[in-house]
Amino acid sequence: MKAGVYYKNTDVRVEEIPVPEIGDNDVLIKVKACGICGSDIMEWYRIKKAPLVLGHELTGEVVDVGKNIVHLKKKDRVFAIHHVPCEECIECIKGHQSACKSFQTINNFSPGGFSEYLRVSGKSVYTGIMKIPDEISYEEGTFIEPLGTVLRGQRASEIRPGESVLVIGCGLSGLLHIKCAKALGAGLIIGCDIEDNRLEAAKKFGAEVTLKPDDDFNSLLRQKNNGRLADKIIVCAGSVSALELALNSIERGGTVLIFAVPKPEEMVKVDFNPHWRNDITIKTSYGSTPLDHIQAIDLLKNKRITVDDMITHQLPLTDIQNGFNIACNPSGCLKVLIKLDN
Repeated sequence: MKAGVYYKNTDVRVEEIPVPEIGDNDVLIKVKACGICGSDIMEWYRIKKAPLVLGHELTGEVVDVGKNIVHLKKKDRVFAIHHVPCEECIECIKGHQSACKSFQTINNFSPGGFSEYLRVSGKSVYTGIMKIPDEISYEEGTFIEPLGTVLRGQRASEIRPGESVLVIGCGLSGLLHIKCAKALGAGLIIGCDIEDNRLEAAKKFGAEVTLKPDDDFNSLLRQKNNGRLADKIIVCAGSVSALELALNSIERGGTVLIFAVPKPEEMVKVDFNPHWRNDITIKTSYGSTPLDHIQAIDLLKNKRITVDDMITHQLPLTDIQNGFNIACNPSGCLKVLIKLDN
């Protein structure tokens, strides 16, 4: 079978590799579509494990199941995810499933979503594969995982009706946060980015106000928000400056959600005194879990959240390098899908 093998962002090769064999407890999926995630082009992180087959935002059709599998059958339309919580450790029991060591370390995919066929094993067979209804296309289904991460983050930030929400970084995740905040009844939604095309997209998808991170940012924010800073801030840009802007732009009693982070060696200096005095909450959100995927599927099925208008590029597996080139250019795309329907 063909697979897109990642060596670095500018070197993703289409190579022939064996179709994975399945065991009694495995499932084989014929991949239909797989999205290029922002983490896929995080070269400083990915290149350490290269060469490898990436791709975790995928949908497909079940083509074979192990003899012990009874809940899935051939021709089922499915979504699949590569890591899931163990549901047994203290972190899982306390509701912090994405902090589960199994969740963070075990990859149940072989080889990855950018391949014609994919073997799913381990606990992902039971809680990481979900059937997708006919109302959701294979293309829309590739958003189940990214939408799930956003829903998890929105719960963590506890957005209440009428509260102002500032989203810093209007790439795909930021735009999904804008869509979800609007669907949940947030008040004024503000999008912030350095790219004009992403600010235009933020307005299209629900932001009433868009701003660039200029020196007079807080003054402009107050002008647009009845003299106040933001009640909730969601950081979707992995840079020190984005985090600093968030910490300087949060209103008294507000919450900053760190959804994206800078590189490990990049540090943010924080004077916690004003945050302590002003009752500021700082939270983090990483990954998505089975509950998040169930909710994402329901929202997509009932068209409470639409995503087909966010797909800007669809390319065949044979053109995967071009897909990575496009995804690495923030001014030229929102979502790039690799299509494997052959």
